[in-house]
Amino acid sequence: MQTTTLSFSNLHVHGELFANLFRARRESFIVQKNWDLPQADGMEFDQYDTPQSRWIAVHDAGQVLGGFRLTPTTARCGMYSYMIRDAQNGMLGGSIPQDLLYETAPVDPQVWECTRVFVTHSTPQAIRRKVHFSMVDAMTGAARELGATRLIALTGATWPRWYARCGLEAEAIGPVKWIDDGDFQCVSINLTGKMH
Repeated sequence: MQTTTLSFSNLHVHGELFANLFRARRESFIVQKNWDLPQADGMEFDQYDTPQSRWIAVHDAGQVLGGFRLTPTTARCGMYSYMIRDAQNGMLGGSIPQDLLYETAPVDPQVWECTRVFVTHSTPQAIRRKVHFSMVDAMTGAARELGATRLIALTGATWPRWYARCGLEAEAIGPVKWIDDGDFQCVSINLTGKMH
């Protein structure tokens, strides 16, 4: 099992991995969860998949097992910034509620957003925990390399059960909200304890 951090500047080095990550996202979010998201050529994408973001893929023998996207909270692309902030500002048409945070969404070079987190449906149960731990290691490592001391994420409301097991120090920064198919909550993940 490998973990690769992808960017627009290095995707040419990794063959089909970038496209396979977007195909796995489509399978996870559109096919399995039935979310209404943009898609083309068998891949899921949105307005936040820009050169400002980074994508982490956990993969084995060309098969993507899981992944996620990191976007700086300073990102700008046309009228968009990053998903949580744009939702709070009412720019996502209500697909994500505006009142998802207790305070104003940050714009800070040391704070990055983590989105589109998934483990593929086809990943065998026997290695799912290993995939989760690989994703956490990659998330904290890649974010620190990008200069982040904190991540924010909109995640399943069951996060307190498994974040601690994965060694993540996190706190709720918004109320629990029903979105699409479940309860979600915005959290802040502190990376400073993992800096050493």
